[in-house]
Amino acid sequence: MTALELGDLLARVNAGLNATSLLLVITGFALARSGRLEAHRRAMKGAFAASVVFLASYVTRFALTGSHRFAGTGALKVVYLAVLFSHMILAVATVPLVLRTLFLALKDRRDEHRRLARLTFPIWSYVSLTGVVVYVLLYHVGGIAH
Repeated sequence: MTALELGDLLARVNAGLNATSLLLVITGFALARSGRLEAHRRAMKGAFAASVVFLASYVTRFALTGSHRFAGTGALKVVYLAVLFSHMILAVATVPLVLRTLFLALKDRRDEHRRLARLTFPIWSYVSLTGVVVYVLLYHVGGIAH
C-alpha cells in the first residue's frame, strides 16, 4: 500500500471516527437530559476516545499526504471553504472546551460541568458533523486537485 492509498484509507477512517464521535455526543446529551448519568459518562468517554483516535489518525494522514486542494469550483468551492474554515477554527476551540468539560465532570463539579457543557456540546457536535461533510465534499463531491 502506498502512502497515498494509506492516506485515503485514513481519511475514510477519520470520517468514521467523526461520525462516531457525533453519535456518541448526541447520545450522551440525551442520556444526561434523561438522568441516566452513568450511561452518559460512558457515551462521553467513548466520544472522547473516538476524538483522540481521530486526532492521531488525522496527524498520521497529514504526515503521509499533506493538505489537499479542493478541485470544485464556483458556489461549491465557496461552500466547501466556508465549512472547512468554520470547522478548523471551531476544532481548535473544541480541544480546551472538551478537556475542561471532562475535567469538571471527573472532579464531580456538576454545576460548572453542566454550564460549560451547554457551550461544548453544540461546538463539538458541529465540528464532528462538519468533519464528515468536509470529507464527503473533498473526496466524493468536488474532488482533490492534484
